[in-house]
Amino acid sequence: MSSLKKLLSDSMIYGLSSIVGRFLNYLLVPLYTYTLVSSGNYGVVTNVYAYTALLLVLLTFGMETTFFYFANNNKDNHQKVFSTSLYMVGSVCVCFLALVMVFSTSISSTLGYNEHPEYIRIMATVVSFDAFQAILFAYLRFQGRAWKFAALKLLFIVMNIGINLFVFITIPHIKVSNPDAFNWYTPEKQVYYIFLINLLCTAPITLAFLPEIRCMRHGIDFSLVKQMLRYTWPLLILGLAGILNQVADKICFRFIMPGTEGDAQLGIYGACVKIAMIMAMITQAFRYAYEPFVFGNQRNSDSKEMQAKVMKYFVMFTLLAFLAVTAYMDLLKFIIADKYWDGLKAVPIVMMAEIFMGIYFNLSFWYKLLAKTWWGAIFSMTGCIVLLAINFIFVPKYGFMACAWGGFCGYGVCMIMSYFIGRKQYPVPYPVVGILGYLTLAIALFYAMSVVDTGKTWLNLAINTLLLVAYTAVALYNERELTTKVLKKIKK
Repeated sequence: MSSLKKLLSDSMIYGLSSIVGRFLNYLLVPLYTYTLVSSGNYGVVTNVYAYTALLLVLLTFGMETTFFYFANNNKDNHQKVFSTSLYMVGSVCVCFLALVMVFSTSISSTLGYNEHPEYIRIMATVVSFDAFQAILFAYLRFQGRAWKFAALKLLFIVMNIGINLFVFITIPHIKVSNPDAFNWYTPEKQVYYIFLINLLCTAPITLAFLPEIRCMRHGIDFSLVKQMLRYTWPLLILGLAGILNQVADKICFRFIMPGTEGDAQLGIYGACVKIAMIMAMITQAFRYAYEPFVFGNQRNSDSKEMQAKVMKYFVMFTLLAFLAVTAYMDLLKFIIADKYWDGLKAVPIVMMAEIFMGIYFNLSFWYKLLAKTWWGAIFSMTGCIVLLAINFIFVPKYGFMACAWGGFCGYGVCMIMSYFIGRKQYPVPYPVVGILGYLTLAIALFYAMSVVDTGKTWLNLAINTLLLVAYTAVALYNERELTTKVLKKIKK
């Protein structure tokens, strides 16, 4: 139980940085959708950030999980593992950045940004910093230093929001009364400013890691490098397939539907997906705490039972979040400008896909603990093929809605395959009946929220709130033993 309390405590701190941070970051969504000249500009931002997400996986090549595995199995020598990990990722980042700077013009032309090679150079620098920082943040998680982790994540977000508000709100307001002020600012360069601000905020965060970076004096262990590469290469395949499940639609969209119309649709889809990202916040906060927890407790006799309980609670809570977003969509839609509202119908589909991804993450530990990470590569590649097939076949006819369904089907396939094969390889007594019961209840309530329309927004919200309360009441009653324990802890 003490391990579960530690998981809950760390999840709350990581959740603070992730959920509060993402909530603050939501300020950028209305800011961009209301101030950018066109939805096509937001489409460009969505597309470029999709590439950076893919590159981040390439540059870290599974070393976060690999670090946890080797550090927990070599706790007396974990600093050498950390130093070796930093050298490996740092070397890859330096080589990558050098190549991009040399060939930036050709790369930008290939990606359809032949007039803006600066986009490529800036974001390549950003993703290099981010990849190096990923190992540094992993080290904080390994040491249980959740507060520093949260502080640095929030510092980046606060700086990012502050500079964005200054550039996109304050400067245009000043220029109304004083046109000669800030002559460098022009609306035509809004996308460039977004990327540059990201760089200005990312680089200083690395300086806060100077105490951790000093561990590089322990050098690099080349025998350890070989072992880590053998463990991590399937994770790279797994990571690539996994991130492609998240960003392949946004990358391929401009090739499947090129031109202004494609950028406009991608901008609409990208903006609406942000509303669905509450699921990404929850799963990310959970992952930050759960990964070191599982690796650190894998030898405990009750580790499988603990994984089973956590799975049920995870599904129960994420379905509550799913219903909450659905219930208050009439309010949440104002996060984005009304010209983007056509994409709101994709939000529930994307949210359910995120739940599938979270379940798949929970299920994935069997092959990580058994060092059979190639299974994960097989699952994720299969899911990615499903996603890409749906996108290439249906995007020309159905536009961004095909992207939403592609993610739903892709993660669904990964989840199902991992569960059934995992039952044979590393059986965990998941409460399948209970989980399916919560899923069935959530789908029924979602359907009720979707079909009930009184014509009055306030009345719709009231009915949806009652349905949300009904789900919560059922969950609290079913899990009354856990609820009682939590209330006792709160009283203490």
